[in-house]
This record gives sequence, C-alpha cells and structure tokens, in this order.
Amino acid sequence: MTEPNPDHFEMRRLESLSNTIFGVAMTLLAYDLPKAGQFQSPPGWTDLYHLYAPRLSGLVLSFVIAGIFWFSHHQRLAKQPYGSRNVVFLNLLFLLSIVLLPATNSLEGNYGLSNAVAVPYGLHLTVIAALNAGLWWLVNRDGRHHPEFIASLFPVLVLLPGTLVALFAPQYARYLWFLGFGGLFVRRFIRRSLLEFRLKPPARGQHASVSRKQERRRRDKTASAANK
Repeated sequence: MTEPNPDHFEMRRLESLSNTIFGVAMTLLAYDLPKAGQFQSPPGWTDLYHLYAPRLSGLVLSFVIAGIFWFSHHQRLAKQPYGSRNVVFLNLLFLLSIVLLPATNSLEGNYGLSNAVAVPYGLHLTVIAALNAGLWWLVNRDGRHHPEFIASLFPVLVLLPGTLVALFAPQYARYLWFLGFGGLFVRRFIRRSLLEFRLKPPARGQHASVSRKQERRRRDKTASAANK
C-alpha cells in the first residue's frame, strides 16, 4: 500500500497520535509508585526494598515492553505509508491496549503474587504482542520478507507460556516475561543471516550449472538470429 488512494488513510497522521499515547502511558506507569504505601516510622533500606522492589521491577518490565512496541510501531508505519480503514482500526485497537497498560501494571505491581492479577496482566501483554504481530503480517502481505514480522512473533511465543506459568506460580512468571525482550536480538539475527545469505558466493557446482545455462541461452539466441 504505497500509492495514494481516496479510501486509504495516510499513516503518518497516526504517528503523532501514537507518540502521544505511548508517551502518556509510559509516564503513567510511575504515577502510583510514590503512593504505594505508608510507613508508621522512618523506613530503613529493608523496608524500602520490600515495598518498592516488586513495583519497580513491574514498572521496568512494562516500560521496556512499551518502548519495544513503540519502536516496532514506528518501523511498521514507515513501511506502510497508507492503510485501509481496517488497518487503521487495528492500529487503534493496538493503541488502546497501550492505554490500558498503566492500569494492569499498577495491579500487577501491588498484587503480582496473586494469579487472579498476574494472569490478566500476562494476557494483556500477549494481546499487545499479538496485535503488533498481526499488523506486521498485514505489512508482509506484499510478498517481501520482513525480519520484523518474524521477530514480532517471538514475544507472543514467550508471553503466552509465561501467562500459563502465572496461573500456577505467579512469582516466576515475571522472569519469563522479561525474555520477551529477545525479539530485538531475533530481528538482528534474522537481518544478519539474510544479509550473509545474499552476499554468500554460489558453490562451485552451482556456479558451473549457472554458467552452463547462460551458455545454452547464448547459443539459442545465436541460432535464432542465424535462422532469421
């Protein structure tokens, strides 16, 4: 979808909206942090650790995940200058899932040891990753091979099992969710592999086969010209 069409939406207009939504959502992640609890007496280091460590780790997890999806979102908009109404609607659903991130992050930071809270949080992250992968699939329908689409599937494959772990052992689920950051390394690995494959010289036998085909075509063209 690179040519203008009266029924298509210019995705660049969606970029400013997404920047605002991501910026506000990522800021609100820390909104409830100072109000996490109260102390009857001046706290010590141990008191601060027990109160803020789970909330800070949840904040870092949600912030980094939001940052990764923000980066992926802008890469996708750059590769898809125009989109249909359905594509725009899916992008708005994706942004809505980002808007809800501070709410689920706050619950997970305060009650992360409860599977009734950890499971919805994990499902929320999985929905964000699935929407992102689906939007990359729409970009990939042009027949080109985009490493970003394959890399976008990696968080889904990590976050969904982590959510299943949260159902039985929510205290360990967060460690699995952190592995979702590996999508960045997967994308780099795929890009480097594709580049090496394109630059790799053909094998000797393959080169000889190509040379024979070229020689055969040259003889056919010469014979055809002689007959004329």
